[in-house]
Amino acid sequence: MNYDVIVIGSGPGGYVAAIRASQLGLKTAVVERESLGGICLNWGCIPTKALLKSAQVFEYINHASEYGIKTAEAEADFAAVIKRSRGVADGMSKGVQFLMKKNKIDVIMGSGKVKPGNKVEVKAADGSQKEYTATSIILATGGRSRELPNLKQDGKKVIGYRQAMVLPEQPKSMVVVGSGAIGVEFAYFYATLGTKVTIVEFMDNVVPVEDEDVSKQLLRSFKKAGIEIMTSSSVESVDTSGAGCKVQVKTAAGVQTLECDIVLSAAGVVANIENLGLEETGIKTEKGKVVVDEFYNTTVKGVYAIGDIVGGQALAHVASAEGIICVEKIAGHKPEPLDYNNIPGCTYCSPEIASVGYTEKAAKAAGYELKIGKFPFSASGKASAAGAKDGFVKLIFDAKYGELLGAHMIGANVTEMIAEIVVARKLETTGHEMIKSVHPHPTMSEAIMEAAADAYGEVIHL
Repeated sequence: MNYDVIVIGSGPGGYVAAIRASQLGLKTAVVERESLGGICLNWGCIPTKALLKSAQVFEYINHASEYGIKTAEAEADFAAVIKRSRGVADGMSKGVQFLMKKNKIDVIMGSGKVKPGNKVEVKAADGSQKEYTATSIILATGGRSRELPNLKQDGKKVIGYRQAMVLPEQPKSMVVVGSGAIGVEFAYFYATLGTKVTIVEFMDNVVPVEDEDVSKQLLRSFKKAGIEIMTSSSVESVDTSGAGCKVQVKTAAGVQTLECDIVLSAAGVVANIENLGLEETGIKTEKGKVVVDEFYNTTVKGVYAIGDIVGGQALAHVASAEGIICVEKIAGHKPEPLDYNNIPGCTYCSPEIASVGYTEKAAKAAGYELKIGKFPFSASGKASAAGAKDGFVKLIFDAKYGELLGAHMIGANVTEMIAEIVVARKLETTGHEMIKSVHPHPTMSEAIMEAAADAYGEVIHL
């Protein structure tokens, strides 16, 4: 079989690239070894949001009296929560199957491997092999849970994110190692359902990639929710020989032993670049990632790579954007290279976190003179009415030209608000233009306008 494009991997990078290729008239196939939609749809972005929604509903019910509603005592049915999450994921995967058929894309089930001469070898689950050729091959094989040397995952007591989504029963206690997006989302989910959760973070702050003000606010909110947090700490070893786990944690004050049922290793992701034929075909890698140029060409002509296996943020929407740019370039269009400094990052714990661009620390390090505006949700009418007053919007401007350098939000539904900032930065909107853009009242999004006004000494509601 000959194709114009073969995509290896059907996650949000791969399937999006395949659809765009088909739209542009290219004969396209996708190679997938597990389930269409990849990790994001089946074991990441989508099912975790379903779990988090169940936790949020449970939290609402438990706080119903604060809204003037009397309810009987709520009980979380852990198995039913997990079942709902899997159902949502299955529905989304079926949606990708439909999109493949609609766009006349061939789906080849099996593990793909690049071979010299623009060939792809696919090994099916039954061990049979078949070879295909393509003018262009796109590698989009994604990532998996990073395994720390002193925290070996056994899938039962020491687990990664996949097992955390389908545990047979709810643990009474859990230690979460790492406080990035995966760590804090699962910490919120399990703690809300009643599990005693302790987060161990190696860095000085939780969610360490975020602005420090956001980290401090999440720390306060999580502590208020009963989650224990140990920063500047590292897990030295885990003893799983007994009924539960004994976790040795090194802190500034010395080594402590934590006892729990389950340890969740949430120390990020590692790229799936093994057994892809990279060495045999001469595709260069560096620090565990495939080396590409701004249009995702690898060091071998006709072979491209996108998503978690290349440099840049390991995010679903980044992979999708890279896939579209890559395919449009293949098809002879003239796409703009992706601006990696205008990529929104979202974390869906409660309160939610959303950010884009420079943190305050990074902007100062880059030599900018700053104007900073901050508007707390405690001063927002909509937030008060919703009973969601935790958090704020923080905007960072270049004092010289008024350029919006970065935005950092923590609070209810802020992941739905960050796109305004991404568009504003893309259009090179200034602080004064944001202040003069009338925002609807009462909304959480008013806080963006108010934060801009605060930066320029014009804030009304503070």
